Amino acid sequence: METLDMKRLPKHIAIIMDGNGRWAKDQGQDRLFGHYHGVISVRRVVEAAAEIGIQYLTLYAFSTENWDRPAEEVTGLMTLFVDTIAKEVPDLHQNNIKLVFIGNLGMLPEEARAALKNATDQTAQNTGLTLIIALSYSGRWELVEAAKKIAEKALMGAIEVEAIDESIFAENLATKGFPDPELMIRTSGECRISNFLLYQLAYAELYFTETRWPEFRKENLVAALLEYQSRERRFGKTSAQIQQI
Repeated sequence: METLDMKRLPKHIAIIMDGNGRWAKDQGQDRLFGHYHGVISVRRVVEAAAEIGIQYLTLYAFSTENWDRPAEEVTGLMTLFVDTIAKEVPDLHQNNIKLVFIGNLGMLPEEARAALKNATDQTAQNTGLTLIIALSYSGRWELVEAAKKIAEKALMGAIEVEAIDESIFAENLATKGFPDPELMIRTSGECRISNFLLYQLAYAELYFTETRWPEFRKENLVAALLEYQSRERRFGKTSAQIQQI
């Protein structure tokens, strides 16, 4: 912690929480065992992000492609989501953390949707860390939905086609109102973004670690932040131009 430059922290971190199943297999357990232990990592990382002063944290919890997993695993995950939300919301609220869910939430079971609504309602007025859970989410789904919204507004005459720009497009994304992530972390050694925040990650620093999600803790988050702070973010400019700013 003492080596971090607190003036150069990213406002928004996004994490692909990968490796629960492989970690569980190494323990001789089924995949749900890994997911249960992954919840512990979520708790620790959220606590660490809030302590460090991160303003936004997005966690990729369940993709639209994950619906194609074995029915037993999907059912177990839905139960885990509902139970975890019910258990964690009081602590999140007490710690001034705001909870937001993005994704095709209509695909979720009714019990899960009710739990999500209760969680967002309870924490809606909190002003600390905003914890964004991407659930039944995919980047391509989000882009298609944004295109539909913009097309409908254009057809209704609410906007002119010539007026459509990046800001209008961003206003129709699921992440409306949130800054784009400056740092994306993926655990478990995979080096791809897997249909996650395809529009928003355009200028994010990507950090890949071999650590599997059930083993990811505060020190791993700090390591990612130190790596982030060691990089020069140029946004198309030269190093000389950046140094003059």
